[in-house]
Amino acid sequence: MSKPSSRSVAVATALVAVVGALSAVRALRPSWEVPLPSRANLPEERMQDFRDALYFPIREFLNGGNPYDPAAMFAHWPVRQNFNLYQPYHLVLHLPFALPGYRVGAVAFAVASLLLLAVLAVLAAGRVRLRAAVPLGLGAVVIGTLLVTSQLGKAQLYLGQVNPLIAVGAAGALAARSSHPRWAALALAVAWLKPQFGFPLAVLLFARGSRRVALGGTAIAAIASLPVVGLLVARGGGIGAFLDVIADNLAWAAGTDYGAVDSFTSQRVDLPAVFFRVTDWLPPAAEPLALAGVLAVTAALARRLDQDADTVPVADLLTCVGLVVAMVHQPGDALIAVPAMALAAVVCWQRRHERSWRTVGFAVLALSIPFAHLDFVDTVIVAVLGHRAGVTVDGVALVAAWVLLVVFAVRLGRARPAVLA
Repeated sequence: MSKPSSRSVAVATALVAVVGALSAVRALRPSWEVPLPSRANLPEERMQDFRDALYFPIREFLNGGNPYDPAAMFAHWPVRQNFNLYQPYHLVLHLPFALPGYRVGAVAFAVASLLLLAVLAVLAAGRVRLRAAVPLGLGAVVIGTLLVTSQLGKAQLYLGQVNPLIAVGAAGALAARSSHPRWAALALAVAWLKPQFGFPLAVLLFARGSRRVALGGTAIAAIASLPVVGLLVARGGGIGAFLDVIADNLAWAAGTDYGAVDSFTSQRVDLPAVFFRVTDWLPPAAEPLALAGVLAVTAALARRLDQDADTVPVADLLTCVGLVVAMVHQPGDALIAVPAMALAAVVCWQRRHERSWRTVGFAVLALSIPFAHLDFVDTVIVAVLGHRAGVTVDGVALVAAWVLLVVFAVRLGRARPAVLA
């Protein structure tokens, strides 16, 4: 089969770019149409995460308060959610977006997030290029278009989430951990922006042998946050008072209908929350047990997959999915799996005639469900199966993908001794 000409590649790239540009403009629209915040805030409001997790927490910080204190945030600002335990350096890193008026800051943040999705697409295309003769430009445009058209991509821009930055950090840490460990450590520090990303990723990188990356990235994130923590401690009357605020923050988050593990309306996709919504039962100590169990299994099997160049992409994919299902996460957090998912899909296609690799293919298909869970799809699911199914299907898909990848790794381990013999 002859290779496509450079002109045909350019034409295809241009056509896909037009579709991507139209999708990007549509995805950005909520930011410039965002209503001004008020006490009558609605759930799932446009740019609500920008409002609750960035703009007003930084304003509270600039005004001399402690944004981690739920009582202060709800008393002083028109927010609907408490400010979760983001790394304190987040309050400085995103400061430029909170200095202008609300609508200007919202548009600027949405545009920055769109650019980060483009960076993520380039990272994914670069990894695909390692195994397939796909031009970097075409690959990046195709993946970028799929991202901004998918539900998860659009949700980042609609809600104003910081996940695009975290996804770029996680992808960078995984891609550069062997070749450029210093850059990988810096990327991990970015992923530490949300501890529920940084902690499990650091543990899994350490377990897979990238100890300098895991320890270095964690240290960078801690050092970057120390000045802000010191200021908050001094303002609040000491370490004890600061720890009391953190305890209040955790207690508030655990009791909300969108964050509690035993909430029927929560969209959490981690194993304990999904298990509860499917069975109506939550075992004692389910969250710590799931965290320890999923990370232990993921770490052991990822190390096994690291032994072969073809299965390293599957190890990266198992790492991404494992950290999402191990502890509290929302569907949009699956964004971090995009580069590993793209490369694993390519390797799976190249080895499609091998029966064992079909399991990886099914895992990739399961991972695609949250991306394809568009509004009209959700309408059908809710109409046929009910609201609980609508908020559970993404979690079931991600847990199923993790199980399938575990099955693949276990079978591979059993087959290798026979091959070596």
